[in-house]
Amino acid sequence: MRDAAVLIGLVGLDESFAVLLTQRADHLKHHGGQVSFPGGSAEQDDADLVATALRETEEEVGIAPHYFDIVGTLRPRTTITGFRVTPVVGWARELPPLALQASEVRDAFLAPVAFLSDERNRRYEKRQFGSKKIDMVEWTYEGFRIWGATAMMLSELLDCWRGDSL
Repeated sequence: MRDAAVLIGLVGLDESFAVLLTQRADHLKHHGGQVSFPGGSAEQDDADLVATALRETEEEVGIAPHYFDIVGTLRPRTTITGFRVTPVVGWARELPPLALQASEVRDAFLAPVAFLSDERNRRYEKRQFGSKKIDMVEWTYEGFRIWGATAMMLSELLDCWRGDSL
């Protein structure tokens, strides 16, 4: 397993919150074209996984670390591609203009928490991975399909927000 971290960036938006998401460049070896949080592999120079998430966010979408107040982390998730990903939750009142690194990110967008929290917008299904069937959740927001590890992390965050789990 290789350690990695992502930033679940919550952004204040007209009396509500939205979550910063990216769509990865199609040519990437791992999860190309998929919607994800900004983030990536830990590097030796990173002080910790929070630093990893903030560094990767700056590299991918051009947001300096000082824009986010770190709220905490969610439990690490393992991916089928061999990463142990720690979701770092941060909050920003607003974002500066984004500067996408085209070699890694095709697009970026804000998905409103109100949309993600509405059960009518969630889809549940079982997916086969090897010999296991796994319960999966996904959303489609403005044509973007949010699924896999990103959707599981979002779902956990929303459960925490509602007080369903800690």
